[in-house]
This record gives sequence, structure tokens and C-alpha cells, in this order.
Amino acid sequence: MSKKLTTREEDYSKWYNELVVKADLAENSGVRGCMVIKPYGYAIWEKMQAELDRMFKETGHENAYFPIFIPKSYFSKEASHVDGFAKECAVVTHYRLKTDENGNVVVDETAKLEEELIVRPTSETIIWDTYRKWIESYRDLPILINQWANVVRWEMRTRLFLRTAEFLWQEGHTAHATKDEAVTESKLMQGVYADFAENFMAMPVIKGFKSESERFAGALETYTIEALMQDGKALQAGTSHFLGQNFAKAFDVKFTTKEGKREHVWATSWGVSTRLMGALVMTHSDDKGLVLPPKLAPIQVVIVPIHKTDEQLDAISQKVDELTAELRKKGISVKYDKRTTYKPGWKFAEYELKGVPLRIAMGPRDLENGTLEIARRDILDKKTISIDETVFYVEKILNEIQENLFNKAINYRDTHITEVNSFDEFKEVLETKGGFISAHWDGTSETEEQIKNLTKATIRCIPNNAEKEDGNCIFSGSKSERRVLFAKAY
Repeated sequence: MSKKLTTREEDYSKWYNELVVKADLAENSGVRGCMVIKPYGYAIWEKMQAELDRMFKETGHENAYFPIFIPKSYFSKEASHVDGFAKECAVVTHYRLKTDENGNVVVDETAKLEEELIVRPTSETIIWDTYRKWIESYRDLPILINQWANVVRWEMRTRLFLRTAEFLWQEGHTAHATKDEAVTESKLMQGVYADFAENFMAMPVIKGFKSESERFAGALETYTIEALMQDGKALQAGTSHFLGQNFAKAFDVKFTTKEGKREHVWATSWGVSTRLMGALVMTHSDDKGLVLPPKLAPIQVVIVPIHKTDEQLDAISQKVDELTAELRKKGISVKYDKRTTYKPGWKFAEYELKGVPLRIAMGPRDLENGTLEIARRDILDKKTISIDETVFYVEKILNEIQENLFNKAINYRDTHITEVNSFDEFKEVLETKGGFISAHWDGTSETEEQIKNLTKATIRCIPNNAEKEDGNCIFSGSKSERRVLFAKAY
């Protein structure tokens, strides 16, 4: 397969699709709309998972696991929730197959389930049915649970990582004695997601809350982190929902207060998914391939020997083994690629495509001189340094790359937030520049829907730090108290 990519300028969508496949992150599977995550892609997801899991546990959460199948009747208990997911649900109706007279495998019509099972699109209903058994008094609260799982949402138009019928994620589900505790939890987790996105993914985000029509089905408030991709489209990178008492009432989950009263508990749910993999690719990568922030790169340093004879390779390998041991002591992940089946030039192109932050090349002359060549993936810069200073240099440069990627992304994001005061101006910016558009909105779902129908732009969020500012809605002309952020989005 050719490693040359379509450029972002030629066709951003095609560039993304090609890059995900050619960099060995994922590929389409034999099941329509589903993907196979390949080892290199899964290694990145594992690093994301490890950091997030640590952050969840540091904020007091524990992991558990709940069934993938949910009785259909559970969905009927919370009306807005079932409305939000009804069109995306996969349903299990039978529990047995048989072979017909022609030797074909068919569904056994006599093995119909008494009640259909939904393959989980999200787990609020099964979890709140469970919490009813766990919660009796205020002493049982709060419950702070997270699960790592797969979910199924039967999407018609799919795209690797960004929108697939099955995807991997984590979903937190918490129960609290008071409204204030639940709201505080929702905001806390929004902060955890923002911290992860910025400090590990090197991806700047805007923290805000959703308009009513963009909220999670069954939520009273949805807090979000919104990122901007290099094509000027926004991507919702994580959400945290204040669910009020909706699910507690639907599943009759009550507790006895300190004062001896029976009250419904307060709930939250929050999640991020393998969609973050798509965000990572689109935030930093270039026309040569992936560009990965060191904190999430499966391989932070790759070492490629340059040799003509086996003796030269043996001598280089001896030095590389020493160097690798020193780097690994510092917690740096290193790969030494001494395969003789591929030429060094091929390897350079391969690791450039895969976004490895630092590449070291060492040949016989380097060995004589006590030097090596080190190349940075983020700025495509090469430098010759002393072997003795390698460990110090690598540590320093990996930190620099992490910081540089964040600064580059935030500079792009900040130069693509545009204030507008009329609908004509709104449409012009949307078509010519893209990015986030800061505009007054009258607060009605009708206006929001009309803008969406006319431009495909949606309200990404009302920023947490949005200041009050009297103005007029760009569409209806009605009074507005503050600006919100619109964008076209994934």
C-alpha cells in the first residue's frame, strides 16, 4: 500500500480516513458500521484509559460492570431518555439458532424472548434499577461508580472512531443525597475531562453547558468540553450530565435522610469514548501522517540502526541496549527496530507516518564519534548530539514537544473564535473561515433549529465563563443576555 496521503487541503475527510487506516490505528470490519481497532490504535486507547482511570480513582470513583443487555421495559420508565435513543437501539428478540432442511443457519422462531432485550446504548436504566437495591439510607450515599464498556448505537452514517455503531467508552454513574452534591460532581467531572484533554492530549477545550435541545436525553443540564479540529469543525470531546431526580423517580430509588424522611436521590452520568482517538488524530496530525503528543504515544522514541554488515549491527546494538535501558529507567517507552527486512529509509517513513515523537538514527561513524542523530516529529527537525547527553536531551525534548503541540493547537483555536453581530456575517464566517462563532442568541429552541436548518451550525456550548452582555439575537433580533458558541461539528 502506498504511504502517501491525500493532503488536508485537497480533501480533509479523505485525509483523515486514509490516515487512520495507513497508520494502523483501525479499519472497517465485516460488520457494517463497526471497526477493528488495531494494536497500535489500541495501545493509544490503553494509554488514554490508564490516565483517565487514574484520574477517576483519585477523585473517589470505583469501577464496576453492568450487563450489556437491558430489558425493553426499563426504557419505558423514563420518557425523554427513550425518545433520545429509540432510533439507535439494537434489539435482541430470539435466543437460539437452528439449521433448516437446506443446511442453512436460521433463527429458531420457537425461541422468542418473552421480553426483548436492548443492546446498551448507555446504561442509566440498568444501573438505576440496580441502585434501587443498593440504596436505603443516607449512609449508602454517595455512590461513585464508573464502568469501562462497549455500547451500540445503530448509526447509519459511520466513520472510524468518530461515529461507529459499536464503540468503546467509560460511563460514570453517581448517586447523591442532595442536588448541590450532584451538580458539584457533574462540574468536577467536566474539569477532569478538560484536564485530561489539555494535559495529556495537548488539545485545548472550551468548557461550557449545552442548550436545552442539545442536552443528553433525560438530563437537566449537560456540561461539555468542546474542541476545534484543523478543518474548522468542532468536536464534542466529553460530556457530564446532571440528571436531577428523573432516573431516581423512574426507578423509585429513595433514601432515608438524617431527619428520617424518604426522598429521591440525585444523579449524574458522564462519559468519553474512542471518539477521543479521532480528536487526537485531527488536532495534531499533518500531511505526512500522525503527530502524537508524547504522553499518549505508544512509542516515544524509536531507534533505527544504519549498517551494512552484521558486525556493524552487533556493535550498534550493544550501545543501543545500554541507551535503551537508561531511557526506560526514566519511564520513556523505546523501540529498537533492527529488522533487516526493511531499509532505514522505509523505517523513517513508517515511524513518521505513525507519529513517533522522537527518532534516533545511529551508524558506525556515530559509534566512532560518540554521537547520534535525533529527529523531532512535530517540527521535522534533525540534530546531531553526543550519545552521553541523549537521556537528558530526550527527556527535555519530549516535554517540549508536548508543550509545543498544545501551544500550536490553542493558537489555531484562539484565532478561529470570531464574534459576529448579524446573520449575514455569521454565514460568511461559517463559509470562509469556520471555527467557533460567538454570537447572541435569543434562547429559544425555534431559533436554534432554524439556524441549524439553514447553515448546519449548532450551538456547541454556552461557555462557563460567558459574561452577561446585552445584545440582540443574530437571527430573530430579540433581546439576548450573552453570547454562545456556534460551529459546524462532527
